[in-house]
Amino acid sequence: MANVPPVVFPTATAAAPQQRRLPTAPFQNPRPSNPNLNPGIPFISFDVGSAVPSTSFSGPPSIAPTIGGGITGFEDEPPLLEELGINTKQIWQKTLSILNPFRNSSQLHEDADLSGPFLFLMAFGLFQLLAGKFHFGIIMGWVTMASGFLYVVFNMLAGRNGNLDLYKCLSLIGYCMLPIVILSALSVFVPQGGIAIILLTGVFVIWSTRKCAGLVVELAQCVDEHSGLITYPCLLIYMLFSLLVFF
Repeated sequence: MANVPPVVFPTATAAAPQQRRLPTAPFQNPRPSNPNLNPGIPFISFDVGSAVPSTSFSGPPSIAPTIGGGITGFEDEPPLLEELGINTKQIWQKTLSILNPFRNSSQLHEDADLSGPFLFLMAFGLFQLLAGKFHFGIIMGWVTMASGFLYVVFNMLAGRNGNLDLYKCLSLIGYCMLPIVILSALSVFVPQGGIAIILLTGVFVIWSTRKCAGLVVELAQCVDEHSGLITYPCLLIYMLFSLLVFF
């Protein structure tokens, strides 16, 4: 049997006295025992209680306008329609000139735009949609082709003296679509295939043709002797759009 060494338990007299360490708060910087000594690492203390609460709040900083293209306030900004190049007063005057079938105000249409024609074409497609016909794509395509057709015919007649560009042709055809738009609105309430819709179609087609041909002749000022040849393609264009309403 192996010799096992005896186990000796320490007595109360043999145990060394242990000094209890006081707990310290975490993240507490030790302070020097002598306040006159300057520690090696500077310590910045913040006294929260000594801060005086502010009772007044300052508003947002005002940005003064500068000279030479600096930052300005919103009051000096132009309207959004003016920035987009949309003149609502001019569109309204052109619309009133189209509504008068006996007088052509060509001076209003010298400054061409596409805002009014776009509104008229959208209204035409909307009235067709109310009648159960989806023709938005057809309307846009036919207007583009009709403008190119009128532009080619006019330049063939005027030669080098022609001063009517494609943009102005598109503007004139779009504005003169207003009688056809009115016809489309009336066709929602008038029975299809009757004598009333046929008579209305003839009246509004002649209205649009007369306005468009008269404006083209007055704006061109070089095809007065070919006014009949200008009227014929305009008649074909608006008869084509009237077929969308009639059928």
